[in-house]
Amino acid sequence: MRKRSLFFIAVPLLLYSVYTVVTTFFIRVTSLGIRKKVRKGNGIMLTFDDGPNPLYTPVLLDLLARHQIQAVFFVVGKHAEQNPGIIRRMHEEGHSIGIHHYEHISTWRLTPEQTHQQISRTAEVIKRITGSEPVFYRPPWGRFNLVTPFVSHPYTTIMWTHIIGDWKVRTCNEKLAERLRDIGADGSIVVLHDDGSNPGADDEAPAHMLHVLESYIREAIAEGIRFIPPDELTMKGQEHGHVH
Repeated sequence: MRKRSLFFIAVPLLLYSVYTVVTTFFIRVTSLGIRKKVRKGNGIMLTFDDGPNPLYTPVLLDLLARHQIQAVFFVVGKHAEQNPGIIRRMHEEGHSIGIHHYEHISTWRLTPEQTHQQISRTAEVIKRITGSEPVFYRPPWGRFNLVTPFVSHPYTTIMWTHIIGDWKVRTCNEKLAERLRDIGADGSIVVLHDDGSNPGADDEAPAHMLHVLESYIREAIAEGIRFIPPDELTMKGQEHGHVH
């Protein structure tokens, strides 16, 4: 009887692990179907997750406009619906708007049908606001499940070389500047966050991130570092890079 009980516990756990953790590990290690770096890239690509935020994202767009930098914004569909003017501004200023699920929810908690809905619903929101189909996708927390590669196949899945903890105020104040300076200008893709409302993040962290980012951009430009525009991710010959 005890063996039978263990069987009914172990098998679902094993299946769930394959559906979530094992799949994520395999995709991220092999780079199967994902892009982690701008191949042969000269410079650094900035990407921003979790927005748009009505307070912080316009400030970020102002900063990027001052320095003529285009970035990729992986937006939460629900936030996009609530802030269509910001989405339109992103589009008009040459940024690429990618999918980051309709709600900021991990694929590890989603059924195959729910995974499809989170992606397709966000794509519909972006197209309705901008008139253009999204090109890029990034799952929240960089987590995949077994069906993610199939339901996201119309889009290019973009991961990163550097994710540097800017969702915490303390990290922004103590470590972010140094971590940004340490990023190689060789096609690196950097993840930052323009919204701090998600579990585990500090609500006010984007304000601290923006302060550090402004100084970093000025320093980087003075040193001749180039910020790579999103269209270079769609150029022919792009291949998968490696996570640092």
